[in-house]
Amino acid sequence: MARAKKTPTKPGLEAEAPLAIDEVLRQLEEVVQELEGGEVPLETALGRFEVGVRLARQGGKLLDGIEERVEVLLADRDEAVPFATDLEGGDDA
Repeated sequence: MARAKKTPTKPGLEAEAPLAIDEVLRQLEEVVQELEGGEVPLETALGRFEVGVRLARQGGKLLDGIEERVEVLLADRDEAVPFATDLEGGDDA
């Protein structure tokens, strides 16, 4: 299986490799804190902003996928027997 090509990035930020939503959020928070600190030169800030935009888009796609999975699970609930069904049936007796 081919691996995603890595490109040089700022420390702590991976590029091209798919990340878990938790990691995307962690890295995005790191970028935001760095930019809010105001200690980086303008050119560096622009590069970090670009990284932040990419992370935000990647996070959005991951959240869309998670939302789709939840919708599928909820749509199938009519066909599947809910875990609590066995307990609910005994109360009517």
